[in-house]
Amino acid sequence: MKSYHSITETPGQKATEEQIARIYHRYRFAKEFAKAKDVLEIACGSGIGLGFLAGIARSMVGGDIDKTNVEIASGLYKNTSIQIKEMDAHKLPFEDKSFDLVLLFEAIYYLKSPQAFLKEAARVLRSDGRLIICSVNKDWIDFHPSQYSCAYFSIPELNNLLNLDFREVRAFGAFSVEVKGLKSFLFSIIKRTAVRFSLIPGSLSARAYMKRIFMGPLKPLPNQVYAGMAPYEPPTSIPKEKSTMDFKIIYLSAMKREND
Repeated sequence: MKSYHSITETPGQKATEEQIARIYHRYRFAKEFAKAKDVLEIACGSGIGLGFLAGIARSMVGGDIDKTNVEIASGLYKNTSIQIKEMDAHKLPFEDKSFDLVLLFEAIYYLKSPQAFLKEAARVLRSDGRLIICSVNKDWIDFHPSQYSCAYFSIPELNNLLNLDFREVRAFGAFSVEVKGLKSFLFSIIKRTAVRFSLIPGSLSARAYMKRIFMGPLKPLPNQVYAGMAPYEPPTSIPKEKSTMDFKIIYLSAMKREND
């Protein structure tokens, strides 16, 4: 089985300020929908954001397919009410209508069958339950695919997938594409060249080393996301029917469609 742990953001791992900001942004955005809700995060990795949401959620469950990730998350939340489970996103181990909010952050492109996942997400959501997906924007000029990824989706493609089992789909963009300073400009050029010639390292630790060379000192990731960990700007509402090159990160939020 693939070792997803090697591409997972884990406590102590070195990261750029923007990486840290992106992590915080995902959970800060989700927090707006998690109050007094039963929340499930699928592909939760090391569980770095579970505690942040558990502070306001009614219940918090995190799951991942990688055993090492599950062990790390279980250790972090050993003496808490947060549940950690080993699970496959294509076949969730929960009864129908178990959750109010389902999250999938930076993981849909690893799934062999995104549609199977979406059907499972709809199944475990209650009436008026919400799904939030976060993904890197494949139309961003500096985009590069992650190791083990299967397929990336544009905003219209995700919208079309969601419309089968969900309603009230909304799209958002975050981290606008804006090069600030000579260092960022040069790193962007180097990154595009590396992508073109398949020189981007696979593991996050190797990427961190490359970023340290070109971007300067990195910061260790904390054990858990915490309030004010990074500056936060709400994501920008954008059209769901067309692609955009203006943002590095995209979100789609949708409500469960009732078919009965």
